[in-house]
Amino acid sequence: FFYFPETHGISFRIQINVKEVLDTDVFLKLLFHLPVNYPSTVLDISVNSDQLTRAQCMDVREKLLEQAKKHLSEPMVHDLILWVQQHLKDVIKQSATVGKEKTTLSKGTEDGIWMLLLHLDHMRAKAKYVKTVEKWASNLRLTGRLMFMGKIILILLQGDRSSIKEYLILQKSSKVDVDSSGKKCKEKMMRVLCETELQSRHKRFQMFEVKEYSALEELQKEFETAGLTALFTEFIPPLFK
Repeated sequence: FFYFPETHGISFRIQINVKEVLDTDVFLKLLFHLPVNYPSTVLDISVNSDQLTRAQCMDVREKLLEQAKKHLSEPMVHDLILWVQQHLKDVIKQSATVGKEKTTLSKGTEDGIWMLLLHLDHMRAKAKYVKTVEKWASNLRLTGRLMFMGKIILILLQGDRSSIKEYLILQKSSKVDVDSSGKKCKEKMMRVLCETELQSRHKRFQMFEVKEYSALEELQKEFETAGLTALFTEFIPPLFK
């Protein structure tokens, strides 16, 4: 367990092993972000596991946030860990049985505002690539940032889920860059770091901007201002290792 002291609170990661789920051990990585006024304010949680699907991790996260609301104004991290150890099996079972219903019921969610965080390995034809990303974002009415920090290139987008999905298809299928010999080529080194529904605590970007940052602190501030501290803590520091 480790933590990152921040001006906007504390983040720490805990890994737990839950026995006897689907006849196997499940290792859960829980990232907690405690805001400065915790426990008066609900904390933020990220859930990851190699044994569970992304949808199952999202379901576990939703249930944990529901539990967190019940413990408002009292320390809750320990209770949340105990709760997930006792109820993980039920959440996964429920997730599997309502999977089909969820696709019909979640049409509202489908149309909700989603967020996408991408990591690009490089841009050889930078000017052309940037213009293309700006054009796609504009056409699909997506807001956010194209961020450069040293060799790190990130694209953070917000918008309708259908537009986010369409953007991903364009990014993967179009010839957006050039290879080492100068021939046009598709983006093969892109990684989707996070694709999730925008929460009420997250701030909406009003426009799409291209920004360069000279220090990691500047980049961190960009995420913090948008209410995305937990997203930064989970995905950005590992890129510098």
